[in-house]
Amino acid sequence: MTPIMAVMPFPNLLCQLRKTRRLTQVEAADLIGVSLPQYQRYEGGKSQPTLDVIRNIALAFNVSADALIFEPNERAPDDDLRLQFEAISQFDDDEREMTLILLESLILRHEAKNLSIRPRRRRQEPAA
Repeated sequence: MTPIMAVMPFPNLLCQLRKTRRLTQVEAADLIGVSLPQYQRYEGGKSQPTLDVIRNIALAFNVSADALIFEPNERAPDDDLRLQFEAISQFDDDEREMTLILLESLILRHEAKNLSIRPRRRRQEPAA
């Protein structure tokens, strides 16, 4: 995460990203593929970008879409999991593939368990 990715409203963050890269609003608008007036509405807080535009902003400014949308650590794993993921990042390709398969199976098992313990709704019989 870059240092400018502090907690701030999206319009301020967009403006800060642009200024950090020493771009004009015209250059930033061209870079993300929107008109200048539309870009100015984003920076002015008068309009919210679409998902496609958020993707373009993330690519243009080399930040994640999550960094544009969420506050820092809002979607991050807790500290224990973060340490585990850092260790997994050192695995070779085969070990990573096995870890991914294991994680997917555990997630599926958890989801299946949650589905099976939900109370079933009874169908209401039509009134006679």
